[in-house]
Amino acid sequence: MNFKIRAKGHENVLSLHKSTFEITKDKDLSLAGDCIIGLDIDKSMEDFPKEFKEKLANDDTKVIVELKTPNASDEIEGYGHHDLTLSHPTDIVCRKSTFVCSRTLMIKSNKSAIDLNRDLIKDLVNGESMEVNIILN
Repeated sequence: MNFKIRAKGHENVLSLHKSTFEITKDKDLSLAGDCIIGLDIDKSMEDFPKEFKEKLANDDTKVIVELKTPNASDEIEGYGHHDLTLSHPTDIVCRKSTFVCSRTLMIKSNKSAIDLNRDLIKDLVNGESMEVNIILN
């Protein structure tokens, strides 16, 4: 089961946060948003099909997030959780911790913003688009 999202890069993408990374529907980014790697996403968690949300709201569901820009890619692994509401209208956050809120897509992520492929981040800083593919196992 998978779900695809398109995101845009921005000159202020820093990708320095040590516990999360985020994509958002917001169109602008300040330097304070050091976890945000993709902006102006074309879909949010509100667009996830019901079956997709049900599978994500399970502690045993392995979540893989594939990120692809024209010159680089990265793969992040984490887990779903029974308390996920998957209801935030603009933000999607992947977390190394077990913290859950309406913005949380997955917990126990093996990477945060600072761990992501620097060539991918360079593409985003240069304004390239990014494909985000969320795969549930």
